[in-house]
Amino acid sequence: MERTRSTSMRAALLVALLLTAPATGRAQTQNAGAPGEWLARYTTARTLGLGGAYVANADDPLGVLWNPAGLSAMNQNELRFENARLFEDTSINGVSFAVPGSWLPSFGITILSLGSGDFLKTNEMNDALGTFRTAETAYLLTVSRAFSPRLAIGTNLRMVQQTVEAWSGGGFGVDLGGWYEVSPTIRVGASVANLGGPNITLRNVAETHPVLIRGGVSAQVLGGRGLVTAEVDQSNGLGPRLHGGGEYWIQPTFALRMGLDDTYGTGGLSLRFAPQYQIDYGVADHPLGMTHRLGVSYRFGGFFASSEADPPVFSPTGERAVTRISLNERTKADAEMWTLDIVNKLDNVVRRFSGQGRAPTHIQWDGKDETGLPLADGIYHYHLVVKDRAGREIVGPVRTVEISTTGPQGAVPLVPGSPEQPR
Repeated sequence: MERTRSTSMRAALLVALLLTAPATGRAQTQNAGAPGEWLARYTTARTLGLGGAYVANADDPLGVLWNPAGLSAMNQNELRFENARLFEDTSINGVSFAVPGSWLPSFGITILSLGSGDFLKTNEMNDALGTFRTAETAYLLTVSRAFSPRLAIGTNLRMVQQTVEAWSGGGFGVDLGGWYEVSPTIRVGASVANLGGPNITLRNVAETHPVLIRGGVSAQVLGGRGLVTAEVDQSNGLGPRLHGGGEYWIQPTFALRMGLDDTYGTGGLSLRFAPQYQIDYGVADHPLGMTHRLGVSYRFGGFFASSEADPPVFSPTGERAVTRISLNERTKADAEMWTLDIVNKLDNVVRRFSGQGRAPTHIQWDGKDETGLPLADGIYHYHLVVKDRAGREIVGPVRTVEISTTGPQGAVPLVPGSPEQPR
């Protein structure tokens, strides 16, 4: 029976390794599943699309798994849910909430849970003795502090609880991380996870999660609509692993991603519904089959810049000759200047409003360009950008406004039997 139980424990750990994708063939031949490997390999829907390269960004609540300092790069409060369906009824679920700070540090709390399906338990004679399950849950409390708009340092206090069949155990560990902006478009980041543990004992077998070191760089390209990122990880047992990927926002509400997680291709996409809601999807090509990730996030409050035109469709030659664009903002430091650009379909700025200090409550646009000439009918994009005295920029969501001077601006009812409406 002793052999049966120990075999069950080893099988559970091995299956957890095989089911946590994507994994490298080299790492699989080097070890039979390092303790806590599912956490070291964990990816969200967005990071999977980026090939797992996220240490230099990490600007969402679950980004603390790559770099706890990433919370200082966030602007709004965010609540995030993640689900990963793996193999043999194994799944990983996560929930995380983060609040960015200004003169106070940023705070976050994260819960990740790995649960397996039923595994067959046998004795030395290969007789069936029923089934068992394995489960692990990680709890992370994060604090991050920005010492300047270009430098931030953060830490996680993590607690991991593990259960295999009838045995369970838990332990604590610490993560450290930081990022530095080399330029407004280039950022480098690094982190060290599992300092001093967790050390988990299941019955009489003690295991320590190995130290995991990450380092990487990211660059914003194509006017901020694109991101290119790369990362290298190093830990005992797994060895070095390379990650890289990129994303491009084709529209303000739709993005595509492609990446390489060491040796496996990845991809993904994002959809934004209004500024507050976002759905992320990620997929990876694994030898055991395709793996999928789905994430949903809700952003609110915090630090923001917003603008909204009323009416969203107007006619400079009609009754509604102007549109009123309401402005609102909240910055981490005192506002230094604001800018609102109106852009045509060719991405050319046709009208710019700007000023010092805080933005006014609203501005009015008459549908004319910088020289005072009327603009053509069509849809135009606009967004508010606010810069604070510490040099940080907050970019508001992109919205649309339409100029329409031709045709009636309403529906004309037709009477049955009239020449325009046949009987």
